[in-house]
Amino acid sequence: MLASPEFRKQLQGYGLTTAEILYRMPDHPALLQSYIWQDYDLFPEFPQLKGFLDFWIRSLDGPLFKVTVGHCKLIKPAELKALDGEFYLH
Repeated sequence: MLASPEFRKQLQGYGLTTAEILYRMPDHPALLQSYIWQDYDLFPEFPQLKGFLDFWIRSLDGPLFKVTVGHCKLIKPAELKALDGEFYLH
Protein backbone atom coordinates (compact mmCIF):
# COMPACT_ATOMS: atom_id res chain seq x y z
CA MET A 1 0.00 0.00 0.00
CA LEU A 2 1.42 3.37 -1.02
CA ALA A 3 1.29 6.48 1.13
CA SER A 4 -1.09 9.20 -0.01
CA PRO A 5 0.33 12.35 -1.63
CA GLU A 6 -0.90 14.37 1.37
CA PHE A 7 1.02 12.15 3.79
CA ARG A 8 4.18 12.46 1.68
CA LYS A 9 3.83 16.25 1.71
CA GLN A 10 3.56 16.21 5.51
CA LEU A 11 6.80 14.23 5.72
CA GLN A 12 8.46 16.92 3.58
CA GLY A 13 7.45 19.63 6.07
CA TYR A 14 4.14 20.72 4.60
CA GLY A 15 1.31 21.47 6.99
CA LEU A 16 -2.41 21.93 6.58
CA THR A 17 -3.07 25.58 5.76
CA THR A 18 -6.45 27.26 5.85
CA ALA A 19 -7.08 30.76 4.55
CA GLU A 20 -10.23 32.81 4.85
CA ILE A 21 -10.32 35.17 1.89
CA LEU A 22 -12.59 38.19 2.08
CA TYR A 23 -13.25 39.84 -1.25
CA ARG A 24 -15.54 42.52 -2.62
CA MET A 25 -18.46 41.46 -4.79
CA PRO A 26 -17.76 42.62 -8.38
CA ASP A 27 -21.23 44.05 -9.00
CA HIS A 28 -21.77 45.26 -5.38
CA PRO A 29 -18.37 46.55 -4.12
CA ALA A 30 -19.82 47.61 -0.74
CA LEU A 31 -20.51 43.91 0.09
CA LEU A 32 -17.87 41.42 1.23
CA GLN A 33 -17.96 37.70 0.44
CA SER A 34 -15.97 35.00 2.25
CA TYR A 35 -14.13 32.12 0.57
CA ILE A 36 -12.30 29.33 2.46
CA TRP A 37 -9.16 27.87 0.84
CA GLN A 38 -7.39 24.81 2.27
CA ASP A 39 -4.33 22.87 1.09
CA TYR A 40 -0.98 21.57 2.34
CA ASP A 41 1.61 24.36 2.26
CA LEU A 42 5.03 25.34 3.63
CA PHE A 43 5.25 27.76 6.56
CA PRO A 44 6.18 30.69 6.43
CA GLU A 45 6.58 31.15 2.65
CA PHE A 46 3.18 29.65 1.68
CA PRO A 47 4.02 29.06 -2.02
CA GLN A 48 0.71 27.25 -2.72
CA LEU A 49 -1.39 30.02 -1.17
CA LYS A 50 0.61 32.75 -2.91
CA GLY A 51 0.13 30.95 -6.23
CA PHE A 52 -3.62 30.74 -5.63
CA LEU A 53 -3.83 34.43 -4.66
CA ASP A 54 -1.81 35.39 -7.77
CA PHE A 55 -4.30 33.39 -9.88
CA TRP A 56 -7.18 35.16 -8.09
CA ILE A 57 -5.76 38.62 -8.80
CA ARG A 58 -5.05 37.79 -12.47
CA SER A 59 -8.22 35.90 -13.32
CA LEU A 60 -11.14 36.81 -11.05
CA ASP A 61 -13.16 40.02 -10.84
CA GLY A 62 -13.68 40.22 -7.05
CA PRO A 63 -10.87 42.34 -5.56
CA LEU A 64 -9.27 40.95 -2.41
CA PHE A 65 -10.06 42.73 0.85
CA LYS A 66 -8.40 40.60 3.55
CA VAL A 67 -6.71 37.19 3.87
CA THR A 68 -6.46 35.43 7.26
CA VAL A 69 -4.17 32.37 7.39
CA GLY A 70 -4.05 29.46 9.83
CA HIS A 71 -1.37 26.77 9.61
CA CYS A 72 -0.63 23.55 11.49
CA LYS A 73 2.09 20.98 10.96
CA LEU A 74 0.35 17.67 11.44
CA ILE A 75 3.35 15.32 11.38
CA LYS A 76 6.90 16.17 12.39
CA PRO A 77 9.91 13.97 11.57
CA ALA A 78 10.61 13.40 15.31
CA GLU A 79 7.18 11.77 15.70
CA LEU A 80 8.01 8.88 13.36
CA LYS A 81 9.75 5.81 14.81
CA ALA A 82 11.05 2.66 13.12
CA LEU A 83 9.53 -0.54 14.52
CA ASP A 84 11.41 -3.77 15.09
CA GLY A 85 8.50 -6.13 14.66
CA GLU A 86 4.87 -6.63 13.79
CA PHE A 87 2.13 -7.88 16.08
CA TYR A 88 -0.99 -9.60 14.86
CA LEU A 89 -4.22 -10.02 16.79
CA HIS A 90 -6.64 -12.81 16.00
